[in-house]
Amino acid sequence: MTPVDPTAGPGRAPTSAGLLLAAGAGSRMGMPKALVHDERGSWLQRGVEVLRQGGCDPVVVVLGAAPEAADLLDDSVTVVVAAGWADGMGASLRAGLAALAGLGPDVPSVVVSLVDLPDLVPEVVSRVVGAAGAAAGTLARAAYDGVPGHPVLLGRDHWAGVAAAATGDRGARDYLATADVVLVECGDLASGRDVDSRGRAHPEK
Repeated sequence: MTPVDPTAGPGRAPTSAGLLLAAGAGSRMGMPKALVHDERGSWLQRGVEVLRQGGCDPVVVVLGAAPEAADLLDDSVTVVVAAGWADGMGASLRAGLAALAGLGPDVPSVVVSLVDLPDLVPEVVSRVVGAAGAAAGTLARAAYDGVPGHPVLLGRDHWAGVAAAATGDRGARDYLATADVVLVECGDLASGRDVDSRGRAHPEK
């Protein structure tokens, strides 16, 4: 992977689509994470806003275990229900990339994020896209104290390869392991940790 200086981005960040994966049943959480909220509100709504405020347009959300969570989103969000969501993240990622491809050739890249990253902020998204660029050949991801994490930026040229390699719960991991990926340090902005247990989180009322 190729690290970059996170403070050396261009003045005007390029644009990318956003893809939020929120299909899982959340077995350790005790409920689908698409329906979780905490003291700051809905994780699903916040995940969408992080992508949107980070400069992503359009934004696609993949649901599965809780398709009713679509009611939490406005009409500007494209919602896809992954038929094979129970097979793992790979099925959700494939469904999301297929939906983005169907939006037409004007979408050069996508920022992929997860619904269970409640401390992710828009600045992480804009830093990754701004540092790496949004061209169709780009591959990049956020890092936290040097450890690769989410979000991940996938240029359109890589979507077919990512989809082919996305099986089970591995998502884009195997594809990225074989490619030159720009690593953008974001540990000063967020922890990058996902949340698997309920803690203070509770169902959306």
